[in-house]
Parts: sequence; C-alpha cells; structure tokens
Amino acid sequence: METSRNSLHEKAMILIYDALTFQNMGQDYDIQQIMVDLLEVPYEEIDVFLKEVTIKALIHQQEIIDDLQKNMKKWKFSRLNRLAQAILLLSVSHFRYVQDSEKSVIIDVAVKLSKRYLDDGDYKFVNAILDVTL
Repeated sequence: METSRNSLHEKAMILIYDALTFQNMGQDYDIQQIMVDLLEVPYEEIDVFLKEVTIKALIHQQEIIDDLQKNMKKWKFSRLNRLAQAILLLSVSHFRYVQDSEKSVIIDVAVKLSKRYLDDGDYKFVNAILDVTL
C-alpha cells in the first residue's frame, strides 16, 4: 500500500477516532479489522508506519492521556472533541513510540490536521499542548 506520509497521518487519525468511538460506546473492537475495513486492503499490505503509530497510540492511550492532561490547566481530555483527542494521541504516539520525526514536524502535521478537521482556532490549543507535552 503506497501512500504519502500526510495521507498516512490522516488515516491514523481516523483509525484512532474510530477506536475512541467504540470505546466511548463501551463496545469491543478489533483495530486490525477496522484498518482492513477502512483501507480496503489485506492487513499484511497496510503500511508499517500506519500500523505502528495507530496501535502504539491505543496501547499507550492512558499513559499519553495522563501526560497530556498534566498540561491542560482548564480542560479535561475526556471533554475534548474526539477528533482533537485522536490528533493528540496520534502525535504523542508518533513522537514517543515511532520516533522517526522531529517534534516540530509532528506538531506541524497536528496543526494541519487540526485546521482541516477542527473548529477555527482549535489548532492553537493543539499546538500549545503538544509543544509542552512532546
């Protein structure tokens, strides 16, 4: 599965969002099956980066949330828009567990996703939280 890195970030955000949605509904889910369904290719053909950043975000989800929450003075992670949650989880997972990009590059990707998918100005919040968390 050949895809640009920007496209992979977007797909990872969607996969994490889907997992968060299942969690919010109290339903079990299979992240591998969600990947296959979303990408419409066999699991073996899915890009390694996409699998790694998504699965590690979910494995380390509570640890990441705890670290993000320490830097959110007036906010609760659980009250954030689910897409904002997905972007933050993706970004921290990428920086900490995949470690193939610099902090500034990861924040730039998160800001671009935020500008595209979140309300006006929310990118500033994402930028500020990631700047102190990463």
